[in-house]
Amino acid sequence: MNEEVANATILLVEDHDDLAATVGAYLEGCGYAMDYAADGSIALNLLEDNLYDVIILDLMLPKVDGMKVCRKLRDRGDSTPILMLTARDQLDDKLEGFEVGADDYMVKPFEMEELSARISALLRRARGEVSDGAIRVGDLVFDPRTMRVEREGQRLNLSPTSIRILRILMRESPRLVSREQIENELWGDMLPDSDTLRSHMYNLRKSIDRPFETKLLHTVQGMGFKLAHPDDA
Repeated sequence: MNEEVANATILLVEDHDDLAATVGAYLEGCGYAMDYAADGSIALNLLEDNLYDVIILDLMLPKVDGMKVCRKLRDRGDSTPILMLTARDQLDDKLEGFEVGADDYMVKPFEMEELSARISALLRRARGEVSDGAIRVGDLVFDPRTMRVEREGQRLNLSPTSIRILRILMRESPRLVSREQIENELWGDMLPDSDTLRSHMYNLRKSIDRPFETKLLHTVQGMGFKLAHPDDA
């Protein structure tokens, strides 16, 4: 048994008995201790009394769905890593899941080996390791695979549109990105009214800069925006 698995307990929240049995048997075979809930209400009750290292959470659940379970946990300060399962492979669904606090996302059907690898990655991250492939500007960290955003080690909750804008700015950092480029990548030819981007930029700046001493998001009047540490700006 490797160090990641040792003493790790997983809560599997899944209402399809056959899938729950298959996933549970595989992960127990890998060495994980497993607990089970068939609906969101049972899961929330278990989480009141027990601590888990990872939660595998189905999106479509009886009584309380996965989105509500995730939101309730994050609202009460529970930071247990959550891997969300769903049959829906739509970007908006994934972004909504990440927005309410999910750490990773898998679409059914999936391979058990990949599930195990993602659980290992969540355990490493929860134990203080930053996942490979993360983008950094100063102390701002964005993981494109999970859409997780952190600054000074603090998880930031951004809207789906703010995440998309941040991804553009971090990809281009420290270069200037024009307003037109951002609008084109966000909306293509279906441009909203002229104040929409301004509102999104205000919300993004409020999330990533306002609580922190060093400002990273810079507006270049009449030209565009750039994301950069002052030493690189």
